Amino acid sequence: MEEGKKLLCARCNVEMVPMPTGFSYLGHVFRTDVPRCPSCGQVFISEELAAGRMAEVETTLEDK
Repeated sequence: MEEGKKLLCARCNVEMVPMPTGFSYLGHVFRTDVPRCPSCGQVFISEELAAGRMAEVETTLEDK
C-alpha cells in the first residue's frame, strides 16, 4: 500500500488501522499487523502480503 493513502472499510466507511491479527493454517497460529476496521473488524490482506509472507509460511508448514 502506498504511503499516505487511507483504506476505508467497505462496510462501515471507517478508516482501517494496523492491528495485530491472528491467522491459523494447518493447526499453527501466527500474528501480524494488518489493516483492520476498528468498528466491524473487517481485515484487508494486500496482494503483497498474500503472495509474499503468507505464501512463505504456507510452504514452510506444508513441507514439515
